[in-house]
Amino acid sequence: MPDNRQRIRGGGVSMPDKVKFTIDGQECLADQGVTIYEAAKANGVYIPVLCHYEGLKAVGSCRICSVMVNGRWMASCTQPLSEGMVIENDAPLVNEYRQAIIEMLLAEGNHFCPTCEKSGNCELQALAYRYGIMVPRFPYQFPRRKIEAFPGFLLEHNRCIQCQRCVRAIQTEDGRKIFAMKDRSKDIRINIDRKLAAKLSEDQIQKAMDICPVGAILKKGVGFIRPIGQRKYDRQPIGSEIEGEK
Repeated sequence: MPDNRQRIRGGGVSMPDKVKFTIDGQECLADQGVTIYEAAKANGVYIPVLCHYEGLKAVGSCRICSVMVNGRWMASCTQPLSEGMVIENDAPLVNEYRQAIIEMLLAEGNHFCPTCEKSGNCELQALAYRYGIMVPRFPYQFPRRKIEAFPGFLLEHNRCIQCQRCVRAIQTEDGRKIFAMKDRSKDIRINIDRKLAAKLSEDQIQKAMDICPVGAILKKGVGFIRPIGQRKYDRQPIGSEIEGEK
């Protein structure tokens, strides 16, 4: 067996620089200090995420990335990888759990995909296709939520899934947050500082729209700019870019 430990001065031995784990029966290696999600991705194994986004601090709020680790549920985007973990990701119980989350998100909001500007580029829609969801098992709530207009963009509360990506990603140069969470429980929603929002550049607005996994943040004047067939998930299903790295 190769020794993947690193020698240090004085003849000592450092901790192993790789961690061994098993995911869906496949033995894998990953760097120390990474999360389960990062380790799986590095090994070409797809784990779905909605609240997680590369470069942003993970919060584990949507739970769709949950996996079974040694028989226990864990959020893979926040749980650090440790030696010897036995992870179930593509398993019937885990997939059923994820299907239920997707269906609840679809039933809780107002997601009319054929008329949404984000259709074809929407991560929630793409996950519904991946997991074969045609009609949610849960009754539609049909909430009555408003659409807010700001200089340069719209905020469509009916489609927001409270992932908080915009809260974490969009800030002023001095670090002030433009998006924030307001209220709690069923009344929780995104709130925007109107004075700061009025100063957003076009690039910042585009970034906010791109970072939103659904069609909740829409830049004015660019609706349906990509024709059907050229949209992100028209070209390849969600997750295929990771699974192709195997």
